[in-house]
Amino acid sequence: MVKRSFAWMAATGALVCAMPVAAQKSTEQGIQEYRDMLADGNPAELVELRGEDLWTTPQGPKKATLESCDLGLGPGVVKNAVAKLPKYFPDAGKVMDIESRLVYCMMTLQGRDRAEITKKPYSGAGDKPTELESLVAYVYAQGRGATIAVPQTHPEEKLARARGEKIFYFRGGPYDFSCASCHATDDQRIRLQGLPNLTKQGPAQSAFGSWPAYRVSQGAVRTMQWRMFDCFRQQRFPELQYGSQASVDLITFLGVNANGGTMQATSLKR
Repeated sequence: MVKRSFAWMAATGALVCAMPVAAQKSTEQGIQEYRDMLADGNPAELVELRGEDLWTTPQGPKKATLESCDLGLGPGVVKNAVAKLPKYFPDAGKVMDIESRLVYCMMTLQGRDRAEITKKPYSGAGDKPTELESLVAYVYAQGRGATIAVPQTHPEEKLARARGEKIFYFRGGPYDFSCASCHATDDQRIRLQGLPNLTKQGPAQSAFGSWPAYRVSQGAVRTMQWRMFDCFRQQRFPELQYGSQASVDLITFLGVNANGGTMQATSLKR
C-alpha cells in the first residue's frame, strides 16, 4: 500500500512538473501559428516600398539622393550589406550599425542636420512610419536570406564587441537588471513573449536575423535601435540615445554571437 502511494505521488509530481513546460510549448506554438497566418501579408512590405522611394528621392540642402551611400560594400551597394554590419568605417573613424550609417550618409551626402534627422526616429501608435524606419526596412529587405557575418578584423570592431559584452552583463537601475537577466538563460519568458538566450549561437542567430520587425501589437516597424532602446526602458536604465556608441557596441556583441545565421528581416512579431 505504501509503495503504491509513493508511486502515485511520484507520477503526480512528474505530471505537475511537466505541465508548465507543456503549456509553454503550446503557447509558443500558438504564437508561431499566428505569425505564420499573417506572414503572407506582412505590412512591412509597404514600409519597405516607402523606404525605397526615400532612398532615391533628392533631399536636404545638397538636393541629393542616398543612392551613393556606402553601407560597407561600396557606394550604392545595398544587396546583403546589412548582414555584415556593424563594422568599422574608415571615413567616419568608428564602428557603425545600419542606422547610424544611414544618418551619416544623410548628413554627408544630403547636407542634413543630425538633430533634425534623429528628432523622432521611432513612430508612435497610429503614426505613419518615420523616414529612418522606412529606410531601414528597405535596406534590410535587400539583405533577406544573406548569411550574418559581422566582422571582427579591425581593432575597433573587437573593442566594440568587448564593450557590448560588458553592457550586456552590466547590472543597474532600480531593479538591478541587466540584458543578461532576461537573455542569458534558457526557457525564460515574459507573459507570452519567449526570451531567447542570446549567449547561445542558435537563439542569437534567430533573434538577430529577425530584426527589424513589424510589431502587430503596435502596428509599426520596429528597428534594432528601437529594440535596444526599449530593453533599456524596461530595465529602467537612462534613455539610450539613438545611434549612440553604447547602442552600436551592444548590437555588435549580439551580431557577432549570431554569425552564421540567416537574415530574415523585416519579419513579423507579436
